[in-house]
Amino acid sequence: MRAFRLVAFLALLLSGVAQAAEPRLVIEDNDYLGPVGSDMESALILLANPAVKVLGFTVVTGDAWRDEEAQALLRYLEIAGAADVPVYPGAVFPLVNSKARMTAWEAAYGKLAWKGAFNDPDFPPGGFHPGDPYAITPNPAGAPRAKPQTESAAAYMIRMVHAHPHEITILAGGPMTDLALAIREDPQFASLAKELVFMGGMVDGNMSQVTDSKDFFTDFNLVFDPEAAHIALTADWPKITCIGSATLKTRVDQALIDRVAAAKTPIAGLIAKYVHQFPMWDELAAAYVADPTVATRTVEGYMDVEIEHGMGYGQAHVWADDFRPHAGERKVTIVTDVDSGKLRDMLVKAAGFKGKR
Repeated sequence: MRAFRLVAFLALLLSGVAQAAEPRLVIEDNDYLGPVGSDMESALILLANPAVKVLGFTVVTGDAWRDEEAQALLRYLEIAGAADVPVYPGAVFPLVNSKARMTAWEAAYGKLAWKGAFNDPDFPPGGFHPGDPYAITPNPAGAPRAKPQTESAAAYMIRMVHAHPHEITILAGGPMTDLALAIREDPQFASLAKELVFMGGMVDGNMSQVTDSKDFFTDFNLVFDPEAAHIALTADWPKITCIGSATLKTRVDQALIDRVAAAKTPIAGLIAKYVHQFPMWDELAAAYVADPTVATRTVEGYMDVEIEHGMGYGQAHVWADDFRPHAGERKVTIVTDVDSGKLRDMLVKAAGFKGKR
């Protein structure tokens, strides 16, 4: 009898260990600007980490137009050996914002350093086509063999959270248009997810636009589609984590590029050739999803996004509980400090990814 109980106990223990080892289910929704960059490297960090199972990638217009981004992502995945991971096309246009509205805002309140798909054609390094959303500029990494899925990003995400209730982390690395569409289509969508982790919410960077970089503190993901961000951040997610200003504390430099190149994989070579020495925006968001201990400090606050077309259009606001307006804003965990060494190491390790684990 004792032997039976011991065997039963060991079986239960091993079952618990197996369940604990199950990878997190993740869908990343992003504006994948190619051929490489922060958007793309976030995907690689997720793919390479055994703690994560990427169900699919969804593509939203932001840094570039949707179709161009989808082509760049498909090619990136082919080079990385992950062409089997499906890619779903999302929204082509913001809910309300437009090139004309952004131009009018700039005339009244000052220039935006980065406008993504709305950048003028002569914006360095060129290749932008704000008036032709379906054009695809040739990718120096080549054209993909695969094609995006026919199901829309919103429909796919809705279907997946119903198939895996309370198990899927949604990582939003770009404008939140796809999330807003899914929320409006299915009122259960947000509550059926496990959590939302998003890159945005530069709530303390105004002075740094003057003293450091006018571009890095723009909070582009919120500014490009403020109405979508407002809808997403007031939905009933079980948990929301903001990866905002902390991303600016770790930046790609030549030493990191050299470490990536040393991996000597096809994807490492592509990154080393084309990556820019920018902050590790989406890399940190993906790293947090894979291993939350990369964040060394977080704070709790309530957050919403300004949708009046005035000076603060698209800017995030945070409140302590005692001072918030109680107008639908949700509690958000805000990452404020990061283990930069661990973040860099995670990218270097991801650069050695050779396809399926």
